[in-house]
Amino acid sequence: MSQLYEYLKMAVSNIKANKVRSFLTMLGIIIGISSVILIMSLGNGAKNVITEQMAGIAAGQIALYTYDETGSYYITNDDIAAIEEEVEGIKAVNVYMSADGTTSTKKGEFQVSASGQICYQHFSTTEILKGRYFNETEYLAGQPVCVIGESDALRLFGSTDVVGMPLDVTLWGTEVSFTIVGVEKAEEESMFTFTYENSPIYIYFPLTVLSQVYGMEMDDYYMIYLLAEDDADTAAITTHVVNLLERRHQCYGEDIYQYESFNDYMSIVDTVINLVTMLISLVAAISLIVGGIGVMNIMLVSVTERTREIGIRKALGAKTRSIMLQFLSESAIITMIGGLIGIITGVSGAYLIAKIIAAVNPMLAFTPAVSVSTVLITTLFSSAIGLFFGIYPAKKAAKLSPIEALRRN
Repeated sequence: MSQLYEYLKMAVSNIKANKVRSFLTMLGIIIGISSVILIMSLGNGAKNVITEQMAGIAAGQIALYTYDETGSYYITNDDIAAIEEEVEGIKAVNVYMSADGTTSTKKGEFQVSASGQICYQHFSTTEILKGRYFNETEYLAGQPVCVIGESDALRLFGSTDVVGMPLDVTLWGTEVSFTIVGVEKAEEESMFTFTYENSPIYIYFPLTVLSQVYGMEMDDYYMIYLLAEDDADTAAITTHVVNLLERRHQCYGEDIYQYESFNDYMSIVDTVINLVTMLISLVAAISLIVGGIGVMNIMLVSVTERTREIGIRKALGAKTRSIMLQFLSESAIITMIGGLIGIITGVSGAYLIAKIIAAVNPMLAFTPAVSVSTVLITTLFSSAIGLFFGIYPAKKAAKLSPIEALRRN
């Protein structure tokens, strides 16, 4: 142990004696490690914010639909009741039907995008600022009540104190007088939310209003939406629902019902981001190999310069193993120091780039995610690079004949 300590001291002394050369040797390692850390931290941070924002839009939602044009296999209200009763892990079932229209207030005329739904409260990802969502009684009675957004309330009336106010909307050529029962809080801007000039006013109302006003049958649907409970197995829920519908409609094995799970899309996004990050990191890691070759080159020069020293040591009884350990210690220390500097540079660079991105476009702001495992792996890898590329120069030094070494200048 004391011998190893002496070798390390000698290695540090040699590095200090050739500061500029040692730093230039470390440079390749520093660039490689910092690049890998920077890219992995930025990639993980971007993935986290994308996943979080996407989850806020439609986490746990499953769209279930049929392409049956005859209507024989449409999903009925009885089917929905059976799903809610028999399938565990479902928070809510919803049906959407959209209609475009217009409305006029003292503020002017606006385009309207209206969405009739059988369930709205559970599917909304935003909080109610004032008022409430429409309730079951209003839904069953087909009462023309609606919920609008905070920004739309300001555009329509110049105020968010609009609960109880009427809103006359023309849909499909017929005017419907809605009563506003709730105002949703405006969502924070993100990379997945945007507004544009003259964007439509969005309103949400009970689907049964369409039955009351237009006489539309609301008994069956070609598409429904399921909302899974937090941490529920969406794949198991989907399989159960499809089997239930196939049993009720007697169409086992005919692939009548198809589905799309938002969680599946999330998994695909995660996979793509991870793959891109990994590929870029591998490209950056090439500089580690280049840095390792630089270490080997400098260590070979060091062996040549210290040939006489090696000869004297061997003449005094130093073993081949001792000479080899001395040079391996030096190469390992160089790469380890370079790795530590690279880690600090990589982490600092990641936070600096994230701040620049946030300053340029606040909607793209995110915090780099520095992985402890990545730091440990890159540190160990940098040391391994030093040892690997230091083996050849160390062997060359250890195999020198004492007589031959002493003859050289």
